Amino acid sequence: MKILERVQQIWKQTCASTLARNTGWMALGQGLNACLMAGYFVVLSRLLGVREYGVLAGCAAFVMIVSPYGSLGSGMLFMRYVTVDQKQHRLYFGNILLSTMVMASILVAGLGLSASRVLHAGSTAIVVSLAISECFCSSITFSLAQVFQTYEMPRRMALIGCVSNLLRLSAALILWMLYGHATARQWALANLGASLVLCVLTVAFVVWQFGLPRFSFRLFLRRAVEGSSFSLAGSASMIYNDFDKTMLSHYGMFAANGIYTVAYRVVNVATMPAYSIEMAAIPRFFQHGATGFGDLVRYGNRLLKRSLLIGLLMTVVLWGSAPLLPLFIGRGFAESVLALRWLALLPLLRSAHIILGSILTTAGFQHYRTAFQLAIAGFNFMLNLWLIPLHGWRGAVWASLATDGLLGVVYWLFACWQLHRTVTKAMA
Repeated sequence: MKILERVQQIWKQTCASTLARNTGWMALGQGLNACLMAGYFVVLSRLLGVREYGVLAGCAAFVMIVSPYGSLGSGMLFMRYVTVDQKQHRLYFGNILLSTMVMASILVAGLGLSASRVLHAGSTAIVVSLAISECFCSSITFSLAQVFQTYEMPRRMALIGCVSNLLRLSAALILWMLYGHATARQWALANLGASLVLCVLTVAFVVWQFGLPRFSFRLFLRRAVEGSSFSLAGSASMIYNDFDKTMLSHYGMFAANGIYTVAYRVVNVATMPAYSIEMAAIPRFFQHGATGFGDLVRYGNRLLKRSLLIGLLMTVVLWGSAPLLPLFIGRGFAESVLALRWLALLPLLRSAHIILGSILTTAGFQHYRTAFQLAIAGFNFMLNLWLIPLHGWRGAVWASLATDGLLGVVYWLFACWQLHRTVTKAMA
């Protein structure tokens, strides 16, 4: 009876916690997203086949490396400043739209001009379609989702993610029913249509909920440097996550890229629970960061334990279920089983550095975090440059594991050093 009463007490405390409820909504949203993404992933893999999937993966990775500059960190700026003063809402809402319009125009032009040189002939049309989708449409959509994250409205944020994946799944199904097989270029155009629809709906949703934006070019210029630090960190993250796919395409290893990218996408889905915890907790991170680094680290440690446990569970599930992958996406991806088993460690490694990185950001050490990410991106670049020409997708796997593991170690060591400095100053 005492055990039952204790369980009921813990359950009541959990239900009473705003963070637990927000994490629950995030997890539910991510769970629905995972189901939609799984359906989208299966349909797209069968729609394109291993080679065209590899072509698409290379072009998408090339775009994703610079896509964080699309919004110039305006979503994080909104979260940082509106959390403190909600009267600034309209101004920073306008900053999201203005920053994205300016930066996306520059990025789309640059990517279009350089695509055939970096990737391969015939990639320009695919890259331009994907660039408009990611640098403009998705940048606005994701930044506006952070508006709801700021106000701790996880249901609305989860809804945006679900609608996004639902639209892409619908587009893939329509192409599959019409053609049976499609090229990477055809899918890029269909994806652009889905992204435009979601972008318009999200802007209308935020306007309906909070009112019209206010534009200030002066604010855009004043916050550009700070926002670019968030973008730089995101770009560094994209480099060590996606540069390997660009390089595989550069060397013409399209089938190998398809095999590797399929496994990597499954890993990304398995990492979603860790991201759910982080997204639900970021506003709290900022609050604890305002009271001191020691308080922030204690709060982060509690979340880190939960995140690591979930990451370990996902690693075990991926390892055990890997042989089922070709049954869903086709026999052409049979080698993805081995790739997935190698990459199964990534959810565990990421569950650590996601939380540790959030501690650094919300403690005001974003510039250090960015520097670490850039250094890790350079390390990843050199590893891929060495390993991919020799070992193909296996080299990309080994570079990914080394990169994510090293990133977690660096974040942990810096947090320990900073905590030691804080304690030493308090005792002096």
